[in-house]
Amino acid sequence: MGKTPILRHFDRRDRISAISGISVSPKRRRLNLYFQLHEKNIQQTEARDFLRHLLKHLRGCVIVLWDGGRPHRGRLVQELCRRSRRLRLERFPAYAPELNPDEGIWKLAKQKLANGRPRDRCDLMLSLLDALETIRTNRKNLRGCITHSELPPFLP
Repeated sequence: MGKTPILRHFDRRDRISAISGISVSPKRRRLNLYFQLHEKNIQQTEARDFLRHLLKHLRGCVIVLWDGGRPHRGRLVQELCRRSRRLRLERFPAYAPELNPDEGIWKLAKQKLANGRPRDRCDLMLSLLDALETIRTNRKNLRGCITHSELPPFLP
């Protein structure tokens, strides 16, 4: 007879949260993936820090399309927008994940992590970093995340 399987799972407080985005350079249409991972829920401090990271690494005007989540609307984010003339935030309509190319990134990452069995949060973090780096280096995947979204076409 078979044995009842024992499923081990992470404690609810054990988590990895991520913030990410695909960049498209306006002249050459070059694509890149930026991301940050955190061991706690993403709040306005992390959202602001991610925007600072983008401003540090991207030249010229930076237009960010993102959802209207609470961390994206916080006072710290608003202050950064007022101080940085290069940064412009545009919101997706409410409940429109089909417009967000970043959803494709997470679909790809989940496929790479499927059937994995990390021993702990550190092991999961390493697997996630590996998956995201693999996605980042595959420009075809990045392009596919944009073209398969329901955004109006803008890539050649």
